[in-house]
Amino acid sequence: MTRRLAVVAKKVGVSEATVSRVLNGKPGVSEATRQAVLSALDVLGYERPTQLRGERARLVGLVLPELQNPIFPAFAEVIGGALAQLGLTPVLCTQSRGGVSEADYVTLLLQQQVSGVVFAGGLYAQADAPHDHYRQLAERNIPVVLVNAAIEHLGFPAVSCDDAVAVEQAWRHLASLGHERIGLVLGPGDHMPSARKLAAARAVAGEVPDEHVARVMFSIEGGHAAATRLIERGVTGFICASDPLALGVVRAARRKGLDVPGHISVVGYDDSALMNCTEPPLTTVRQPIEAMGKAVVELLNAQISGSTVAPEELLFEPELVVRGSTGQAPRG
Repeated sequence: MTRRLAVVAKKVGVSEATVSRVLNGKPGVSEATRQAVLSALDVLGYERPTQLRGERARLVGLVLPELQNPIFPAFAEVIGGALAQLGLTPVLCTQSRGGVSEADYVTLLLQQQVSGVVFAGGLYAQADAPHDHYRQLAERNIPVVLVNAAIEHLGFPAVSCDDAVAVEQAWRHLASLGHERIGLVLGPGDHMPSARKLAAARAVAGEVPDEHVARVMFSIEGGHAAATRLIERGVTGFICASDPLALGVVRAARRKGLDVPGHISVVGYDDSALMNCTEPPLTTVRQPIEAMGKAVVELLNAQISGSTVAPEELLFEPELVVRGSTGQAPRG
């Protein structure tokens, strides 16, 4: 017990006597300090005293599919900072192949009596994926907010970048440069944001041949494989569903001895970190991460505070950032 007091006190930056007063329910401790001590107990894996177990922890699960794509650490930074300002502690849950699954993380978060969960880029965006763990959260009335498009009927509020506007901006940009054979490099067939992007492309172009659409996993290697196929089919302008996919397209073009943007033009999606430092700097569609992240936390905190939040989707406007990876279509 003495060791636990010392560890928690060090974590919070208070005296062991203060920790003891919180654990024993004694007065003389501010609410902020009390919540900080309880959060430290949860983070360190210590069990709360019996009389304190009825409360939800001031913890919020932040579930991400990966950290290799810079857009997810960027969202985590904004959301984590906004949560901290409200006295909430983010618990980062990152999936890895063969590691802890999204459903396993939900089980762990429920055991910690979290106040809420934010999902970014999770299985909610894939129609064919398992979704039972989301229903489990809904049944327990745990506040949840999703980042970017989800399948229907989950019943959670979502904060999304407008995929239709993003593709329209990218398509019109490439068309203005004279590109007539424009291809799409998208995520898997059941991926909702990718489905929206394809629908938007067909709306703005009238028709997009199936042979100009590639469905791959979100990675540089996926973009490389897709571009290799599409370049052979005569595509000169590429609209990609992520920046890593776009970088894979650039790599594939170079492996074929083609110049970017002399022969091939490439548009990414996200404007994640360092995309202005690539060679050439990547033209991409910027997600308004700061505004989206703050909206996520506002929606989550409203639910935590007991307010009713409609299970609607807030759409945020993207911005095309033109750099060096797009240029005039090759002649002939």
